[in-house]
Amino acid sequence: MATAPVLEKPLPPPPATGARERSAARRRRRVREHVTAYGFLCAAVALFALFSWWPIVRNVLLAFQHVNFATGNTWAGLANFDKLFNDPLLGTAWRNTALFTAYALVLGFLVPFLTAVLLNEFRHARAYFRVLVYLPVMLPPVVVALMWKWFYDPGPGLINEILRTLHLPTSDWLDSSSTSLVSLVIVSTWANMGTATLIYLAALQTIPGELYEAAELDGANLWQRLRHVTVPQTRFVLLVLLLLQIVATMQVFTEPYVMTGGGPEDSTVTVMFLVYRYAFVYNDFGTASALSLLLLLVLAAFSALYLRVTRGAEED
Repeated sequence: MATAPVLEKPLPPPPATGARERSAARRRRRVREHVTAYGFLCAAVALFALFSWWPIVRNVLLAFQHVNFATGNTWAGLANFDKLFNDPLLGTAWRNTALFTAYALVLGFLVPFLTAVLLNEFRHARAYFRVLVYLPVMLPPVVVALMWKWFYDPGPGLINEILRTLHLPTSDWLDSSSTSLVSLVIVSTWANMGTATLIYLAALQTIPGELYEAAELDGANLWQRLRHVTVPQTRFVLLVLLLLQIVATMQVFTEPYVMTGGGPEDSTVTVMFLVYRYAFVYNDFGTASALSLLLLLVLAAFSALYLRVTRGAEED
């Protein structure tokens, strides 16, 4: 009796060689991309560590050392801080720095914001006025300080000449302890307001026009639109720039160094100017590093507290 033939199950075809090669090529390309990306990242981190983190670490070490370039550094413990806190000029420097920061908040914070609001209302020549506002930022800080030093000159200075022409009383400006610090704030505001103004202007242009139209339909005037629409919509930018401005103005140095030399009567001696004196006038780099470390800790504590408070306000 004949048996029926047994049908064998066909074997699956082997995977195509081309597919395996394409998969391996994709893996190799992915590995090369990752290696390249991490290579660039490691180089950037190394440069950042060398030029940013290491100077901070070095400053912390110098704050607890007696610095002597001839014989080498020796451990000093808290001697630099003890010398620093016994300096009567330290309190003057912190007071002048705090006053400079407070004056800068009145001028340097409000003026750029109001300028941005004004520029945002322009319909023609807006680009021209942007360039005009930003132009002082492109000038070197020392050039700005020297230029304004001539403006403030009590004799042939431009400002006093204008006041004489208008039959108004003149001032000593930089030569009087009552006006010197405010005069430096005006220079700093004029030189740095361009960046903040453009940032505010960019934030203002993201506000939907429907909000202003609705406010106008409700009868809101310019001040009410500014208070209830503009400020709430740009609140995040305002808070960030406020923090950055406080940190920057607490480190003011160029204007006192170039324009007044800390005078008159130490009325413009700031913390950073005192750091300069310790390091390059008294050749006491240990005490200068101690004061720099103290300023770093104060700004870090203030920034942490500020961010915590503003974050809590945002969540509420």
